[in-house]
Amino acid sequence: MRADAARNLDAVLRTGARLLAQDPSTTIATVAAEAGVDRRTVYRRFATREALLSAVYKAKLDASEAVLDQARLTEAPVAVALHRYAESIIPVSRQWPLDIRRLMNQDAEALARADAQRARLADFFRRAADEGLVRADLPDGWAMAMLGRLVDMAAHDFADLEPGRAADLVVASFLQGAQAP
Repeated sequence: MRADAARNLDAVLRTGARLLAQDPSTTIATVAAEAGVDRRTVYRRFATREALLSAVYKAKLDASEAVLDQARLTEAPVAVALHRYAESIIPVSRQWPLDIRRLMNQDAEALARADAQRARLADFFRRAADEGLVRADLPDGWAMAMLGRLVDMAAHDFADLEPGRAADLVVASFLQGAQAP
């Protein structure tokens, strides 16, 4: 892909993520105008708004996968991996604000990837409980959901916080609420 085409695609995907998160009925023409490209450029790549939405979800999944890999959830000490994950996922959430839980059911591949990512996080939280950092008596999924809400709050309600500081607050809040006695 030519450099200008790659820049245009990136602008369309990022703009599409932001606008579609604000208003799911946003048109391709609106995305194109806001991204600074001709709408024909967008239509050549994405025939429908649903195709654009699917591409945005896949871009978010790619970014989230990279965060999971870089956090070293299975190798690093649990507290270190937790902070690495939080510090890296906050910018991803800001950049790709669409809620992955609303992933279109007709995109089986993307749905399978999202499920695999949730499974990796669930394994990490089991490890955190096994190693005594997180309470083992919490209902299944509680700690993961709690961290997700804190990350979402840090990413969107406190967007002026830089990711490192936001991650410090997320991890401290998480551990104080879910820490083993």
